[in-house]
Order: sequence, then structure tokens, then C-alpha cells
Amino acid sequence: MNHTLLEDIQWTEDGLIAAIAQDYQTGEILMMAWMNRESLQLTVDENRAIYWSRSRQKLWRKGEESGHIQRLHELRLDCDADVILLKVEQLGDIACHTGRRSCFYRRYEEGQWQSVDPVVKDPNSIYNK
Repeated sequence: MNHTLLEDIQWTEDGLIAAIAQDYQTGEILMMAWMNRESLQLTVDENRAIYWSRSRQKLWRKGEESGHIQRLHELRLDCDADVILLKVEQLGDIACHTGRRSCFYRRYEEGQWQSVDPVVKDPNSIYNK
């Protein structure tokens, strides 16, 4: 195991680090999630985004249910060593569980949040609900 990868990080008290997924070609921010030591090491080892699900308290391989895998192209650490940036190729062109390309589909306009990006695919058909 590469100790520098994990030891240089400023982990939260609960052993997590914020992780931002960005399209490696366009620079578009796709999503934010959390990683723990194991998920970060596996991300590097498997060359795909693997996060820590706080709600389920388990590893979450992005795309394990939807097929919308994030292939890792580059990994960066911010200046405070408390945020990871994953430059990824978003397979299937959908990163959000709502069926949109990005989780950041709401924009604050005229005093309220407006959905400004379209649903690419009905999430019920993605997750077989």
C-alpha cells in the first residue's frame, strides 16, 4: 500500500475526505461524495471512482447499480490536503441518481432554487424501481 497516498491527507474526525468528481475533458463538476482510506486506495488500485456511503455505511463503487462508472484519469489533492479532486470519464454520461449528467443541476434564481439541467434518463429505469 502506498503510505504517501493516505498519510498526506487531512482526514475528518470520522476518517473521511470530501471528493469532487470532475469531467476530465470539459472540467464540468459532476458530483461530490466522501471517501475513506479504503475507498481512496481502491480507487487508485481499480482506476475507477469508489466512495464511502455515509448513509449506508459501506463502500460504494460508482455505477455498481446504474452502470454509470467513473473511470479515473487523474487524482489531485488541494492545498489544505482536505479535499480530493477526481478527474474522471463519466461512462453513460450520467453522474446523478436523479438521471442528470451532474448533481449540480439547481441554480439559485429570483429567490429560489430552479432545476436548470434536464433529466437524461428516468432514474426509475436506471435503478429498476
